[in-house]
Amino acid sequence: MRCMSCKYGKMQDSVTTYFTKLDYCYVIIENVPCLKCSQCGEEFLVASVAEKIDDILDSVERISSKIFILDYATAA
Repeated sequence: MRCMSCKYGKMQDSVTTYFTKLDYCYVIIENVPCLKCSQCGEEFLVASVAEKIDDILDSVERISSKIFILDYATAA
């Protein structure tokens, strides 16, 4: 599959770190599966991973403190 961003690179399986700010805390999710472009380095999440991240964020929001650092494999 070609990169949707640069149109030249090939998308390869990889992992990334997902970071977001919620209303009352920051969340870092490590080792998130993604597709990464071999040319430009752009990262894309497949729909199933993005949906699982939404589920994780919903549960974190209910028990939030200031900072959460999670491993995707453990939280998913």
